[in-house]
Amino acid sequence: MSGTGSPYATSDLGRRVAARRARLGLSREEVAERAGSTPGYIAYVEEKMPAPGAEFLVRLANALRTTVQDLVGYTADLPKGGAAAGRDPRTEEIDEAECWALLDGHGVGRVAVEGRDGPAVFPVNYRVVDREIVFVTAAGSALAHASASGTEIAFEQDRLDEAFSQGWSVLVVGTPRTAPDGGEAVRQVEAARFEPWAGEGRENVVTLSPRRVTGRRVVVPGCGG
Repeated sequence: MSGTGSPYATSDLGRRVAARRARLGLSREEVAERAGSTPGYIAYVEEKMPAPGAEFLVRLANALRTTVQDLVGYTADLPKGGAAAGRDPRTEEIDEAECWALLDGHGVGRVAVEGRDGPAVFPVNYRVVDREIVFVTAAGSALAHASASGTEIAFEQDRLDEAFSQGWSVLVVGTPRTAPDGGEAVRQVEAARFEPWAGEGRENVVTLSPRRVTGRRVVVPGCGG
């Protein structure tokens, strides 16, 4: 796979491999053993941006419990959940403690609010601070209006493993509140140590205090968690 004339630069492969390995909590040594390779070559794939052969890509994808298409980025713009259902799947409830662990401190989730034109859902960068969800939004946005009104909102985060047709979802429902003034908002953004992907102009800090935290997991017997 060459970076010339391809919509997916070879550097993306290394970043996807490293991110997938980190998500699974695997060392380079563990991935190398699974893929029939060496830790040094796994490091080379992640850092030096080579174009591995198709046979190695298949072994690497299997080692990382994903697909070659996901590693090289051809599914990046496709909606998740298109894979076939696993065999004999079951649904499990996730307790609150594990729900917070799955939220993992930060990431991108979705917030659902009741807007002027009916229900609306927005993606947000978030952080977990003392078991509350913190995100920022622009003044005058539907999220800002919902936070100022004190109406309950819902926050949802999920992860899907397309390779094994399983995954989990966490839902947090509660009342949002906003920082009382601009100076306090800036301090809260700095304390949360993040900035939104959508760029500047989003300085309204919203904190969601949960009333209810629930989670569900789809599990396929015989597949790793």
